[in-house]
Amino acid sequence: MNSEKLLNLNDLDDEVKLIDIANQLSDYDEEELKQLCAALTDESLAMVLVQADEDDQKRVISLLTNKRIIKVFSYMQTDDIVDILGILKVGKTKELMNLMNENDKKVVKELLGYKDDSAGGIMTTEYIAMRETLTVKDALAKIKAISPKTELLDTIFITDQNKKLIGTCELRDILSSELDVSLEELTNKNFVSVPPEMDQEEVARIASKYDLNVIPVVNKKNGLIGIITIDDIVDVIVEEQTEDALQIGGVDKEETIDSTVGESVRFRLPWLLVNLITAFLASFTVKAFESTIAQVVALSSIMSIVTGMGGNAGTQTVSIIVRNIAMGTVELKDGLKLLKKEFLTGLINGIFIGLITGVIIALVYKNAYLGLIIFLAMIGNLVIANVCGVLIPLILKKLKLDPAISSTVFLTTATDVLGFFIFLSLAKIFLPHLI
Repeated sequence: MNSEKLLNLNDLDDEVKLIDIANQLSDYDEEELKQLCAALTDESLAMVLVQADEDDQKRVISLLTNKRIIKVFSYMQTDDIVDILGILKVGKTKELMNLMNENDKKVVKELLGYKDDSAGGIMTTEYIAMRETLTVKDALAKIKAISPKTELLDTIFITDQNKKLIGTCELRDILSSELDVSLEELTNKNFVSVPPEMDQEEVARIASKYDLNVIPVVNKKNGLIGIITIDDIVDVIVEEQTEDALQIGGVDKEETIDSTVGESVRFRLPWLLVNLITAFLASFTVKAFESTIAQVVALSSIMSIVTGMGGNAGTQTVSIIVRNIAMGTVELKDGLKLLKKEFLTGLINGIFIGLITGVIIALVYKNAYLGLIIFLAMIGNLVIANVCGVLIPLILKKLKLDPAISSTVFLTTATDVLGFFIFLSLAKIFLPHLI
């Protein structure tokens, strides 16, 4: 193990240092990883595992005995345990679950039944729930006993005699109240909850909308079955934003910098083939005007300016619309208002960019008509790009398709095909003045 990594093994109870180690695990070879696992206590290794990515979690787990894995799990929250079990082979998962106590096994089985990207999949069962009839004195005693095992202490969840969630109570309110006051008097009954089947992106949207630090997860009878904490919500936001950014570029969310060549090819090739089809459509459009281009060679060198600027303008609009769709602030009903705005934006930008481009082209080729053609084509394509940048993601969303992964493909097709068509059609009309 090199000196830099040895330095990382000093003060292994330092939480910040453990997070740094977790982020560097991919740099450790097999022998170094064994030394690290031996040097770390079960509690420290638990923290490293929680912070590590999936591939490194698998590597660490493969080096541990089942007995030690269970010990490490004892220092982890249930949702983190479920995340790790979910990436292991079925046989290994069964072996580990057989070693768990019955209560933990029951909770893990329940959580494993939810989709990874659902509220149930990211929730934890480590919380404090109390009956509304308890007094502050009884509540404090219960909090003291339960707090070492819970993930969240600031918010206490209050239930009725039928175990239905009726509200929340802040710990500071309990600490500042008289001992004989009942929890019912301190309960805030205006709360937001989500069902376990809800998509994690919608959960994050709700948390952002209402500025929540924790969201209770309830079943159909309003019974509390788990909570989603702010750290999990932040992870979801980062994950979803990363996924959207990758998909806009035609890259699968599963691909990482450590993916093999075969995996990268498998993830990228399908979208490259789709883009190839759109490139052929643009090519066929150009082919239809071969005779016009043959007579004015200058057209071939400047028409890509129109399509390139259209693509850039459309991408700006798509990025804004896709982002707002993800945040839940834009729907199809908002389309008309957005279309008006983007039409005017495209028109103004088109006039400005088209004027600059037209003047330069007119001076370079000493032909005012050529400058006029590119001026008009630029306006037309930027308007089309902005309009398509609104319509495409909204329509895809309505069709229940992911606008992030599909919008740019259709946008590129529209700006290339229509851009070439507008420019070359204008060139054909003004052909006598170009020869």
